[in-house]
Amino acid sequence: MDRQELIQTVLPLMQAARTYHRHDVVGLQHIPPNGRALIVVNHSLATYDITLLMTAIYTELHRLPRPLIDRLFFKIPYLGELVTLFGSVQGSPDAAARLLEEDEIVTVAPGGMREALRPSSERYQIRWDRRTGFVKLAMRTGSPIILAACPKADDLYEVYPSQITAWMYRTFRVPIFLARGVGPTPIPRPVKLVHYLSEPLHPPKWTGDEEQDDERAKQFHQGLIVRMHELIGEAIQHRG
Repeated sequence: MDRQELIQTVLPLMQAARTYHRHDVVGLQHIPPNGRALIVVNHSLATYDITLLMTAIYTELHRLPRPLIDRLFFKIPYLGELVTLFGSVQGSPDAAARLLEEDEIVTVAPGGMREALRPSSERYQIRWDRRTGFVKLAMRTGSPIILAACPKADDLYEVYPSQITAWMYRTFRVPIFLARGVGPTPIPRPVKLVHYLSEPLHPPKWTGDEEQDDERAKQFHQGLIVRMHELIGEAIQHRG
């Protein structure tokens, strides 16, 4: 089965998930019809909310975003091959740069698993401090950044704080967690999910001067965090 066949096979399931969550996207017009872009998302425990956004982009704009995913996926038998068929690539600066230079849309969650494993007492937060790699990637490739906030994805599960979770991830980078969805089950709650997309945000130009580029990346990074918090606030207040 090639990529298109696989997508057409799975698409009805993803559309059903969008219906279950009454998923909507505000600002879809900000996704360019062609050319490169870096979509930067918050990371929930469920994770599949990112796939709902990708599904909306694919069905509405006929563009398939290429997500950067954790290397853990490639350590699980067959899973690495499956996500690769969907266009995913193991997250690395070089792989991401190649995709952007080929004018692809690339999706990245800077907070990674550390952000995804937050307990529910820390819902609607991002953990992007010091995560400036995606900014430098955008600078080097001249790619606009589009922020995509879906904080309500944190409500799909109740995630409990656990010292074991923190220790396992810190020591082995293994995501062990304690959570529940509908009642005591792993079924995600039927929460309405809305992605709020920012306007394209253009990074400073890459100069090749390490000190200057680091400083420019830090300043732009701080502005992105402020804008992401604004989008999160809008999404939390969304009703419908």
